[in-house]
Amino acid sequence: MSLDRLAGALSTTARIGLGLAAVGRPGYLNLGRDRDLPADRTVDVLRARTHELLDAAHAAGVRYVDTARSYGLAEEFLAEWLRARPEAADTAVGSKWGYTYTAGWAVDAEVHEVKDHTPGTFDRQTAETGQLLGDRLDLYQIHSLTPESPALTDRALHERLAALGERGIAIGFSTSGPRQADTIRAALDVEVEGRPLFAAVQSTFNLLETSAGPALSEAHRAGLLVVVKEALANGRLAGPAAPTALRRVAEQAGTGCDAVALAAVLREPWVSVVLSGAATTAQLSSNLRAAELTGSADDEKRTASLGGLTEQPSAYWRHRATLPWH
Repeated sequence: MSLDRLAGALSTTARIGLGLAAVGRPGYLNLGRDRDLPADRTVDVLRARTHELLDAAHAAGVRYVDTARSYGLAEEFLAEWLRARPEAADTAVGSKWGYTYTAGWAVDAEVHEVKDHTPGTFDRQTAETGQLLGDRLDLYQIHSLTPESPALTDRALHERLAALGERGIAIGFSTSGPRQADTIRAALDVEVEGRPLFAAVQSTFNLLETSAGPALSEAHRAGLLVVVKEALANGRLAGPAAPTALRRVAEQAGTGCDAVALAAVLREPWVSVVLSGAATTAQLSSNLRAAELTGSADDEKRTASLGGLTEQPSAYWRHRATLPWH
């Protein structure tokens, strides 16, 4: 699938995609997983949940799915679903390399994933992803770049990525940490043979953490697709954990806190797609209601009233680091 067709897939259903981080493995750091998933999280249980979500998402018009090598068996679950659903030929797929899943399907593992941005890991994980997704892979991203990552300066790695891009796969990167903006701007300068390497960026942006916004706007102007992850701040902007101000606005809007928070992200003109990290079909349905709020007469006023929720990036990321995997 060409970059143009990928962009088309990202334009559907108010530019909402489905991320599989929460359902491809038994342990994750989203709040409320005791409510969202059964205590018995076998491979078969999570496979069935993933397929249920993918069915619901496709029926609702969602045409972009995000996964990663480190999301447990998410790539495998997605590949099975794609093979069984010829009607989903219009679904675009993005995956990521750079983290290796190490939890062994345990919720209480001491280490859940290990980061390594070296060419060797790229070679291994690209082969693993290729075996599962084959020609269904449309976007391949470096997972969780930071300013210190060797992937920003490793020319051998850049050449490998560019060669993959020549096969028609869009090359991107995701970011994390309090210096996302620095990472994005550094990545925009990476070129191979005089051409920009990256066609997409995926970053954390939400009502609590807005620091990457100006850099993401620059990336958009440079022609990159902009994918927003963690728009609900790992559950901090949904359900009982949502701030009082957000709950009040959601009540006035007659919808859930999650839809209001997602709509606030979608109203940014530089956003190509925002990911739903739903773990249940009910959550997905609630997330998709953001489409009803985006562009409404009260949209700008509603978002402006929530500006006071923004935290300092350092404080936000310190808090995120304390969230337990459960």
